[in-house]
Amino acid sequence: MAEAEEDFSALPLPDRFQHKNWKVRKGGYEDAVKQFEVTPDEHDPAFKPFIQDSGSLWKGAAADSNVAAQQDGVAALCAFLKFGGRECSTRTRGNVVSSLAEKGLSSTRAATKASSLEGILLYVELDTAGPVIEELLPSLGNKQPKVVAATLAALTAIFHNFGCKTADPKPVLKILPKAFGHADKNVRAEATNLTLEFYRWLRDAMKPMFWGELKPTQQTDLEAQFEKLKAEPAPKQERFLRSQQAAMARAPPPGADAGPEEEEEEEEVVEVDVFDLAEPQDVLSKVSPDFSDQLASSKWKERKEACEALFKILDVPRIKDGDYGEVTRGLAKCMKDANVAVVTTAANCIEVLAKGLRKPFGKYRSTIMGPVLERLKEKKVAVSDALGAALDQVFMATSLGDCLEEILECLKHKNPQVKEGTMKFLIRSLKTTREAPAKPEVASIAEAGKKLLSESSEGLRSGGAEVLGTLMKIMGERAMGPHLEGLDEIRKTKIKEFFDAAEVKAKDKPKPVPQAAPPKAAAAPAAARKVVAKKPAAAKKAPAPPSIYAQQPQAALEPQPTARGVSKLGPKPGLKAPIKRTLAGPGGAPAPNLASPRRPLSQAPAPMEEEVIPAPRIGLGGRGLAGRPLGKPAPAPRMDSPSPPPSSGFSALEKAELDELRLDKDRLLRNCDDLRQERSRLNSEVQELRNQNAQLIEDHTRDMLSIKAKETQLVRARSEAEAADAMCAQLRREMERLKRALTAAERAGSGPVSPGGMGERSVSGGSDEAGIYRDTGMYGQESRRTPGFGGRGGYGEEKENGNGYESPGAGMRKLRSPDLLSRGLSRTGSTSSGRSPAREAYRGGREASNPSPAPGDGQPVESWKRAAEVTSALKAKIEQMKARQGISRP
Repeated sequence: MAEAEEDFSALPLPDRFQHKNWKVRKGGYEDAVKQFEVTPDEHDPAFKPFIQDSGSLWKGAAADSNVAAQQDGVAALCAFLKFGGRECSTRTRGNVVSSLAEKGLSSTRAATKASSLEGILLYVELDTAGPVIEELLPSLGNKQPKVVAATLAALTAIFHNFGCKTADPKPVLKILPKAFGHADKNVRAEATNLTLEFYRWLRDAMKPMFWGELKPTQQTDLEAQFEKLKAEPAPKQERFLRSQQAAMARAPPPGADAGPEEEEEEEEVVEVDVFDLAEPQDVLSKVSPDFSDQLASSKWKERKEACEALFKILDVPRIKDGDYGEVTRGLAKCMKDANVAVVTTAANCIEVLAKGLRKPFGKYRSTIMGPVLERLKEKKVAVSDALGAALDQVFMATSLGDCLEEILECLKHKNPQVKEGTMKFLIRSLKTTREAPAKPEVASIAEAGKKLLSESSEGLRSGGAEVLGTLMKIMGERAMGPHLEGLDEIRKTKIKEFFDAAEVKAKDKPKPVPQAAPPKAAAAPAAARKVVAKKPAAAKKAPAPPSIYAQQPQAALEPQPTARGVSKLGPKPGLKAPIKRTLAGPGGAPAPNLASPRRPLSQAPAPMEEEVIPAPRIGLGGRGLAGRPLGKPAPAPRMDSPSPPPSSGFSALEKAELDELRLDKDRLLRNCDDLRQERSRLNSEVQELRNQNAQLIEDHTRDMLSIKAKETQLVRARSEAEAADAMCAQLRREMERLKRALTAAERAGSGPVSPGGMGERSVSGGSDEAGIYRDTGMYGQESRRTPGFGGRGGYGEEKENGNGYESPGAGMRKLRSPDLLSRGLSRTGSTSSGRSPAREAYRGGREASNPSPAPGDGQPVESWKRAAEVTSALKAKIEQMKARQGISRP
């Protein structure tokens, strides 16, 4: 039996991991732990067999059928991940994480559970949390409730250790309603624990993702537990990824001023809003195609309903980017609406649109912001609050620099309401901005605030002091000192009060020291480079005999440009020799006395060089100026062969090098100036293009409004034309009817009248002729003023004789009706002459009344007689009617 065990221990670890005997597997797991612990680094060959296997070995170890072997197998996996590094995690997690969740977390042994959870956390630590969470989510659909509960507990541990900033909570938030609806109470309890952990990190920002799908009782229970967590401090990340650990190790040690920055970073980790968690939704396709036409309606209710429908569509946590130009132009137009309800609803739409789009909303800011600021003149609180909320969201989607120009322009507005609302918006913007304004912007804001201090309204003066105080809180008292010069002490005291009470999120952090550090850091390596390059040459030349110059002519001592400081033997191995600027004798012979290492130009004192210039350098053992004590006289025996002062050669070379460096510097400065000019030109072009774009948008808006107005006028003109056509058709039908009646009347009156038949026919004919005389176009007014025919019931009696009794008013209406007129026209005279029959009859009556009629003309006499008969008959009828109705004579 012992021999068999020795044979098993001799097997490779992968074979022992897959052995049928659980004891062999258990021994293999234990030996693997020992082997991983002694590896020097993560690239050790001991990890290769398990990495190349892609996790099948570890999947079997995590799900071992023997509980004792499984415990050691999960422990071996933890050691493999701990010492193996990132590659061990990425190559094996696809097969191992699900086994740990289904077999390890639900094990009956506490040690196996703890090791399984540690293995999952190691998988997260070595890489990222996203892939591990994706591998765990399928286990939430397992049939066994204990597996689901254990998986939820593992997810809770991941978010508890790494936080919601490192681990994305969105995939897990989506499945929470399903976990709360599980039949097992342990699963629901773990879901509650996970929700409470989310609330510690996200607060109310997590609710839109799943809250509406929970039961009311579950919401009530969770709200009660949320109240207990509100008093707890903000959570902190307890465990860090390997990448985060490496970044923290590379970071400099925390100094005195590093504390606040770290606190700010921790606060930013906690600040997670709904926008970061929500998925973008496409709302543009849901907007009504005739939205612009609805906003152009003449009825304010229709305009309001269009804005309300748009608000329901846009009221989502996150909006997918798209072309919202038409929508924003319509909402900007609504800012000029006469109805405040439409303005309020449109402002709400602007708020949710900016809140849902965030950064992409910046391209619509110029369209929206101006009209909203102009509408601040409204005195109603509800309208001003809605406009203020819309402006705040527009600012959150952009920045202070983008909005500052329009804000400062509206601070000069003539309307005090607009000025006050803009001032409040500026104060809110300064308090919420996270970026400190630039110096030109600070000057503009300070100038506007000082102008507000001289306003007649107390609210504006106080607001100006608050603007300056808030700006001082951002920039600091020292930076704001020059801007407050000239103000009296009372105003400065007021500004200081607002400065003490202001709470801002941005802080101006000037960094003058890092700007001066790079030149020093660059100078030090240059100096070191020069010294290191020359020291080997000096070491080679030190043993050279000093009497070498006694055997050479005077011309040999003159400097000639060759390789500087490099002996004939070459430089020291391993160092690269300089190429140019060296001193050598004729024939390339090096000058050993000039090989002393030269200090950098910035370190060599000028007076010291002047003192040692006359001293010869022969017999100094190659030390040079830097190699002997200051003030030491040169040896006298070497005066017979004087050499030129070495400092002149070095200074010339140094000057040449310095001139070259200066030329490089000038060239760099010119390049920088060119780049600045190019940048300024590009900025001016960008600003010009922005102005052109804004002008084009304004022109387009104006053209659209003009088109809408023309369309409205066209619709009205069409309706009027249709009404005129209908009236013309009606008049045409009436004309045809009158013609037909005239024709019938002519046929009826064409027969001769008997001389003695002056009964009802004569009366009727007389009444018709009388109607002709008084109701024709030219003499209508005269007929109405005639008592005999315009009086009460003038023709009622005629009608009574002919067709029964009618009232006097009815008789007059009948007299003036078109049919009676046509009959009168037909009976008065012939129309063949082309003149009006009524005018001919009237002319005949006048001629009949003339005392001197023309001889031989009997027609006027006959007409006069007929008119007299008709008049008498009418008078008789009128008297009868009056008698019958009991009307007495006046």
